[in-house]
This record gives sequence, C-alpha cells and structure tokens, in this order.
Amino acid sequence: MLPQDSPPSDDASRHAASMVEELGAGVVKRATRLADGRDLIYYDDPGTALPAERSVDPRVLDGRPETATMRRDVLTGDWISIAASRQNRAFLPPAHLDPLAPQTPGNASEIPSLYDVAVFENKSPSFGPGLAAATADAPAAADPPRDLADLDAPGLGRTRSSVGRCEVVCFSPEHEGSFGTLTPTRARTVIEAWADRTAALSLLPGIQQVFPFENRGEAIGVTLRHPHGQIYAYPYLTPRTQLLLASVRREGDDLFERIVAFESAGPRMVLEAEHWVAYVPFAARWPIEVHLAPRRHVADFAATSPEERDELAGVYLRLLRGVDALYGNPTPYIAAWHQAPVGVGRDTVRLHLQLTSPRRAADKLKYLAGSESAMGAWIGDIAPEAAADRLREAIAR
Repeated sequence: MLPQDSPPSDDASRHAASMVEELGAGVVKRATRLADGRDLIYYDDPGTALPAERSVDPRVLDGRPETATMRRDVLTGDWISIAASRQNRAFLPPAHLDPLAPQTPGNASEIPSLYDVAVFENKSPSFGPGLAAATADAPAAADPPRDLADLDAPGLGRTRSSVGRCEVVCFSPEHEGSFGTLTPTRARTVIEAWADRTAALSLLPGIQQVFPFENRGEAIGVTLRHPHGQIYAYPYLTPRTQLLLASVRREGDDLFERIVAFESAGPRMVLEAEHWVAYVPFAARWPIEVHLAPRRHVADFAATSPEERDELAGVYLRLLRGVDALYGNPTPYIAAWHQAPVGVGRDTVRLHLQLTSPRRAADKLKYLAGSESAMGAWIGDIAPEAAADRLREAIAR
C-alpha cells in the first residue's frame, strides 16, 4: 500500500514505478502514482515478458474533485452518496480512445505503460479521500463520519463526506473481454491483486467494508467494454451486509457452514472442487443467480490460502464460461464478492461470490418492476432447481 498520510515528494508523481514487492504465485507488484497523485499499481504475471521499468504519466491533469457528500435517508437509515463528478465519465468510447488501455500518442489514457493487471484510483470516485489521506493533490474531506454510532444517529437532513476509496481493476490491456475470457495465469494474478488490495484498503482509516466486483454487459449499464472490475472501500456497513449480520444473529454463528452443507447435499449444486463450491441458492431472486463459496470459513480474499487462490482461478473461469454457454453468447451479469466487514463479523461472515444476471431467455431480460423496485418483494421467474440443471449442463459443455 502506498503511504496515505503524507504528500508525495515534489517529483514522485512523475516517476515510473519504484516500489516493488513480490506477492504469492510469482506475481510482482509495482506501485507508482499518476500525474495528479492518484495511486497506480501494476501486478505482473509470473514470468511476465514486460520490462521492470514503466513509463512516466506525461499528462497535465486538472486537480482531483472534492470528496463527494452522502446524505442519510431517514426512512431506511441508508446513506446515499451524491457524486456529481461521475456524470463526466467515459461512455462506450471507441477502441482507439479506450481510457483503460495503455497510453499511446493518440490516446492519453489512465495507464502509462503496457501491463498485465493494473489497479488505479478512480478519477471520478463515489467515495474519496478523507482526513488521513489528505495531500496536496487530494484535499481533506470536510465532514467525514466519526464512527458507526455517528452514522446510525437519528435526525433529518444529516450529511457526511463520502470518504473511502474507489479503484478500477484492469484485468487485461485488451480492449474487450471480461474475467471469463482471461487465461488461468492471468485470472490468478487478478485474484492476487484482489487479496492485496483488500488487505491494503482494510487498513485505511474509517473504512468499514471492502467490496470487489465486476459489471459485465451493456444490459447491466456497463460504460466501458474493456475487461475490468472495481473495488469500493466504504465508510459504512452496506445495507446488504447489515441484513446479513442480522441473519447471522438470528440463525447462529455457523450459518455459512450450514448453508454450504445444505446446498452440497441438495439439487442446486453446480460445481464442486477441493476448496470451493458453487450452487444456485435455495431462494434465488434472479433468473441466473449462483453463489461461489470456500468450503472453510474465510473472511475475505486476504485470508485465503495460496492453495485456495490457485484453485479459484480455474473454478471461477469454469463457472463464468458456463454462464456464457447457457445461451451461446455473452451473458450480462454482476459478479459481487461479498467479504466480511473490517471490524465486525470476521468469525461469522464468509467470503462468497453472488453472481446475478437479469437474462431470463436468449432474448429477454428481467426488469425490476413495482414489487421488486418499490417494496423489495421479489418474484422469481425460474425455479432454482431448474436453473441449476441448466447451468450444470452448460458448465459440462
């Protein structure tokens, strides 16, 4: 992790990567900064053909936007981040203007050098630097949350600065693709990057939860075709995680252990390996919904073993390619990696993937109508057992 409490030296943002660290599976981490002071981290494949030196970011960039403001919905207790700077983000640019591709003379993109995997701070983040991250390039947030009790306090019109971190994870320098199109070696590098960033972001002051995810497909709302995902580091416990913690309190601390055993013995299991299992959940909401979880209790990616990471690369690719084989062409999805919060639930909330897709037929999508959108009361279109049968067949193909 790059230092967060002090500004870069006068020319630190103009130098190629100088902080080098060897990670697991032969992955090499090279950390540097972009021209406006944002962190950029290269993760090199084992045995990469790339040179050790990386290009300097030559751009002259505007200052970073002020940290957004979040407002509390008094009816639900949810915090809503108002990040107006996101309105200016790129929308389906042509390949020669891909902002996630390596820079060329005609494309002043976000990444100066050719890379295997690259992670950088989002230029227009929903959650931005807080007090501890203040530098000349990133001013201090005006009113960060004090603690979880502060966030839960009652009152109308309550606001706080949206402190946190939003990072972009580029899976490949190619212009199009997704995690499922990667090689096993590259998939393993991305998993190592997820683990490294989870550990680093969990240490930032005020961070309560770290969330890696991938949005895939224009039907989901993706605005860049480049193979990439994101990582959000939140200053609060998300609504979904708060419900999950309540379920653990209601059902017992061994809830995830019992879920894995229950699904392993039932008709919805779609893929089993030594360390991981994938299944359509008993009460699936979406036409395509599958969960992938480790057999043992693991709180987050940083806590996984080298053996679990090695196996996950192949298992996850098999699962994603099976999802694409359901209809013979790419399936839009959200791949959400739920991790235990930083400070609570570490012994009870288990790392797991929730992959969902609105695709209910080859040419039909499920839209969230009144019951789902307004009331949160879901109506499933496909029986989970039937969905599991189809997905098993697709994975076998």
